Amino acid sequence: MTRRGAWVAQVGPFLFPWGQPGSRRVYGVARSLAAAGYDVVVASGEDGPATPTRLDEVDGPGSVRYLGLGEIPSAEASRLSRSVQWFLRWGQRTAQWLDAQPTLPSHVVVAGGDAPYMLHLRRWCRRNRIPLIADVVDWYSPRQLRGGVLGPPHLSAQAALRYYYPRCDGIIAVSSFLERHYRDRGRRVLRVPPTLDVRNLAVPETGAGSGGPDLTLVYAGSPGRKDLIIDMIRAVDRLDREGARIELRIYGPSPQQVRGLLGAEPPPGSVRLLGRLPQQEIPRALQEADFSVLLRRPERGNQAGFPTKFCESLANGTPVIANLTSDLGGYLTDGREGLVCADHSVTGLGETLRTALRLTPGQRRQMREAARRRALEEFDFRAYAEPLGTFLDTVRL
Repeated sequence: MTRRGAWVAQVGPFLFPWGQPGSRRVYGVARSLAAAGYDVVVASGEDGPATPTRLDEVDGPGSVRYLGLGEIPSAEASRLSRSVQWFLRWGQRTAQWLDAQPTLPSHVVVAGGDAPYMLHLRRWCRRNRIPLIADVVDWYSPRQLRGGVLGPPHLSAQAALRYYYPRCDGIIAVSSFLERHYRDRGRRVLRVPPTLDVRNLAVPETGAGSGGPDLTLVYAGSPGRKDLIIDMIRAVDRLDREGARIELRIYGPSPQQVRGLLGAEPPPGSVRLLGRLPQQEIPRALQEADFSVLLRRPERGNQAGFPTKFCESLANGTPVIANLTSDLGGYLTDGREGLVCADHSVTGLGETLRTALRLTPGQRRQMREAARRRALEEFDFRAYAEPLGTFLDTVRL
């Protein structure tokens, strides 16, 4: 199906097509819309490219092109310049770019816009009678943002979540928590978890190699203040001291960052700090492990979001060891796509790791197959093409 003559502007102060977790979210939604027949132009916050550049990794009658509008201040900008951009001009360039288009978009989908950005964007959409849809993926807590509860970033994020997003014409929600929240406020909502191109991922049937530790674990991502990476390290170290042949490989944070989190403690020998990986090398790092590990507190921010690293692990055929937050319980059954921790404690994770050590090669292979199947069914962008296309068709002014 081709939605002839319809193009969608997907905008926000994010990096694209790579650079941060939000980049992958935007890319997944864009590819779903293209598969549904929409031509999508992604206008990111980066400084370039200045003209729309086509992306070829699209499966469908539509297309995806992207450009950068320079909404994000450069690293060399002064504090005053950055403050002026954030408080007064955040979103102005996006509105000016939309004004300059010879044909207006059928919809504007915004990702990551906080209060100043949303002010300009919502004003433009209302003036031009273009439906505005917010893609909401988090509920930021004061601990996540600089300045705490009274800091400008937190106040701005809360203004967007509580005032501007509920006044959009539609909501794409990453979790059932956010779906319920905005539906209770009378909004049209579609729930879409993180997505990627699962079908075209090359996943070897053999999975993790042999000859090394009895249990190889991987953590790949940016822990921020959500993932309890130190508790993961302590649980692995505890089993290692008991004589288990176990290894945790950490990709993403630098060795210096992890050592800073550990304080005076040196990293144990059972933990390898491997730093950042290029995006294209992450699949192999995941596939070489028996399990990925994810540990989070069951607080509101973690219930509202949905960890992209969980979807990436299953997509690469690597089962997940995790406690259940957000909607993970709908995709992770204990003993099938991975193992479920009773809670987010070091002791709880340690008990689950002992269970993993007792699994036979056949049981691990079955989990890898189940993980991959689940990802193909639930996290491939093609699965949400028609739901997203139909949703946009219903969100009209």
